[in-house]
Amino acid sequence: MTGQDDGFLVGGDIPVLLRRSSRARRMTLRVTRAEGQVVLTLPTKASLTEGRAFVESRVDWLRRIRATMPVPSVIRHGAVLPVEGFDVTVTPAAVRSARIEGDRLLVPSGRPVGVVVAAYLKHLAHARLVPACDHHAARLGQSFRAISLRDTRSRWGSCTHDGRLMFSWRLAMAPRAVLDYVAAHEVAHLAHMDHSAAFWATTAHLVPDYQRHRGWLRQNGHDLLAWRFHGQDG
Repeated sequence: MTGQDDGFLVGGDIPVLLRRSSRARRMTLRVTRAEGQVVLTLPTKASLTEGRAFVESRVDWLRRIRATMPVPSVIRHGAVLPVEGFDVTVTPAAVRSARIEGDRLLVPSGRPVGVVVAAYLKHLAHARLVPACDHHAARLGQSFRAISLRDTRSRWGSCTHDGRLMFSWRLAMAPRAVLDYVAAHEVAHLAHMDHSAAFWATTAHLVPDYQRHRGWLRQNGHDLLAWRFHGQDG
């Protein structure tokens, strides 16, 4: 069981989110890759004083990590964001729904631009992921029960033991080959629910150059997660 307490500041300007967990055996400190939020997890019996001292001892490390985090980018009119690996400019227009024309992503004037763009990306991700998963599953002689999309922060996709696939809809911003790799990765889990040598061999069978696409996500994934879509009206 995990609970959340009030946070605190360290170093005078670094907010720390405090969580307590009955399953934690030691104090852990991490920085979320999407928001750059510092999270301290404490075992139930650990004191706040101990936790604060633990974080204070790592202030220099926190500053280095936070300095490498991408600056959040807000979706607004005129913003340039990637869609399937290509930069497009969000442009208000007399259209009923969002669509790409050339290097512009046209969005309906007068509607909340962040919500519209997020909905467009979700639709695009679904349109790309369903046939990709169907294709890879057929090659393996496997089947899956459902595909769902979420705005996940810790993973680009997942596969449950009962064959349910989940993906981040932000994959619509990545090159199509990268999205296809993630689809293949999760479909490979239908055959191997681990990251064993057999799993990676299956992934390589589906996408021979998967390591290149995996590397792209490692290098550029933080930039995709840095975009903010909601609460903006352009």
